[in-house]
Amino acid sequence: MMKQESIENFLSDLASKAPVPGGGGASALGGAVGSALGSMVGNLTLGKKKYSEYEPDILVILDKLSQNQQELLELMDKDAEAFEPLSRAYSLPKNTEEELAHKEAVLEEALLSASLVPLEIMRKTVEALLLQEELSKKGTRMAISDVAVGVQFLRAALLGASMNVYINTKSMKNRAEADRLNDEADRLIETGRTLADTIFEQICHTLR
Repeated sequence: MMKQESIENFLSDLASKAPVPGGGGASALGGAVGSALGSMVGNLTLGKKKYSEYEPDILVILDKLSQNQQELLELMDKDAEAFEPLSRAYSLPKNTEEELAHKEAVLEEALLSASLVPLEIMRKTVEALLLQEELSKKGTRMAISDVAVGVQFLRAALLGASMNVYINTKSMKNRAEADRLNDEADRLIETGRTLADTIFEQICHTLR
């Protein structure tokens, strides 16, 4: 499982010509790093008298960020698992009409599966950004810069994962389904990018 690999091994695999990990797995990892940075800020906030009124909220945020981080790490492996059937589908023979029809059916199913995982990565990054937005207001000012860093990891994860959605939906024959997936990806980008940029700019304004 990739989530149990060392950072060095993961980066070595990522840099190689091996089919996985790729952009989807890297995006999921980046999102998990963003969530972890939020958790760090939350943990640094706990027990501080100045922020005691927010402690119940911070505990909820920490629980949700921890779950989000784990889900993103699991999506690293799910992304690799979804790619393998797609890779095999492209290699299926198409010498006869029957083989071609079989290949197209298998490929369509594999393309859909390979689109759903990065779309889920996008959903999780937006969930984490919403938590970071609250944390940017209730977390300790001493570590507020780390919220901004976490937000940028999540923004990159969001946009990175979208590329894996679009490259797979582009090849789908079922254009209605492809359009549905693309539309959701578009909405997630709009929501997430706006959130990330707003949080980042507000923190920059606070620090400068």
